[in-house]
Amino acid sequence: MEYAKVFSIFHEICKIPRESGHEENIIAYLEQFAASRRLNCQRDKAGNVLITKPGTQGMENAPTVILQSHSDMVCEKNSGIEHDFRKDPIKVTEENGWLIAKETTLGADCGIGVAAQLAILDSDTLVHGPIEALFTTEEETGLTGAKSLEPGFLKGSILINLDSEDEGELFIGCAGGIDTTGRFRYGTKRCRAGLKFMKFGIFGATGGHSGDDIEKNRANANQIILRFLYEAYSRFEIYLCEIDGGNKRNAIAREAFAVIGVDPSDADGVAEIFERIVSEVKTEHAVSDPELFGKTGNSTPYEECIDNETFPKLLCALYAMPHGVLAMSQDIPGFVETSTNLASIKMESEGVIKVATSQRSSITSARNNAAKRIEAILKLAGADVTHETDYPGWKPNPDSKILKITESTYKELFPNKPVVRAIHAGLECGILIDKFPHLDIISFGPTVKGAHAPGEKLEIASVEKFWRLLVEVLKKLK
Repeated sequence: MEYAKVFSIFHEICKIPRESGHEENIIAYLEQFAASRRLNCQRDKAGNVLITKPGTQGMENAPTVILQSHSDMVCEKNSGIEHDFRKDPIKVTEENGWLIAKETTLGADCGIGVAAQLAILDSDTLVHGPIEALFTTEEETGLTGAKSLEPGFLKGSILINLDSEDEGELFIGCAGGIDTTGRFRYGTKRCRAGLKFMKFGIFGATGGHSGDDIEKNRANANQIILRFLYEAYSRFEIYLCEIDGGNKRNAIAREAFAVIGVDPSDADGVAEIFERIVSEVKTEHAVSDPELFGKTGNSTPYEECIDNETFPKLLCALYAMPHGVLAMSQDIPGFVETSTNLASIKMESEGVIKVATSQRSSITSARNNAAKRIEAILKLAGADVTHETDYPGWKPNPDSKILKITESTYKELFPNKPVVRAIHAGLECGILIDKFPHLDIISFGPTVKGAHAPGEKLEIASVEKFWRLLVEVLKKLK
């Protein structure tokens, strides 16, 4: 019954708006959940919620276990879809053994972890020691909640993070990260008379998590639109009026577009370049991005475009900017060590184009070096550069006691052996062990595919296995 309750609670959570930075509704839900069950509940200044539950009979003196997930979600939707993440519930469909949100993100990252915690807090039949259920805020936009935790807020000695997305894998380490942002200040000039204005867009890319999916060679829509613009600029006189691509710093860009002005006599040639590049990219990414497509159309006229000095600098810098895996681990075969993501290109008010990127690495010096390389490229083109959301990695501890208990429990429950590894994505575990170095930490969860992108889905059968493992591990921690 508790296993069914996980899904029941998850569906409730899907109705609650919980965009990063706007978690007030889910925080209220958590507080009401605790109050209705007479459980002690604390909330700190950052909105982190901690609900505690005593150990069950005979387990009162067991070590206190912290169950941890984040209460926010990445809010992404396909273009043309009307969905307000500040008020609309997520539309969930069950299909072929998966729960799917077809046009938006599902929020299984990390809503299913939240649901599992609440199901444990709600149960009066499960066997466990004292529980501290920690729900952190703004994980997806900078791990702000975890960074804001004060000393003494947590009492437990063991932490189980429920934010992993591959059932059968036990995580004991993660990459650290940093965001590098460039701001190009540009002037405008009047478009000459007689230009034809055209809009070129890239759509249908798979996208995904910029850490967990970065090695899968998925198409980056920003890179494709820049590839087109660079070749068109090299052959014709074009005027850049508007450019927009990607959204979240931790998501691979799925869509991008640009509006340019061209001489009418060059319009067919420019369109042919775009069609050829889209065809090339579809071939290059036939496996990873089968739904990718380009769209060409006429645009309403623009009176002004980006000035002649800024446009080539912006274009050359961004076209040259790396995206994807920079280095593989020399210690762990097949593990990504360092990567960078060209996340978004946005035209802001008052003549600023903001370029957001993020770098990750399991080695702090390599992460910092990658960020400086991106900084150098942006500075060469005249951009103002800042670094934000710096967070540490989580160094693997192969001698972890909670790892040994979880690994042996998994082998008892299921016929296959679990895979023990580190993850290239950033987890709050790095921050938590930095703040609370006494913690013994492990991370595991059910299978989630396509996190941070529309079409995100949760494998139903994997939730049962995840739940059974979690419950049995808690029982063994005497």
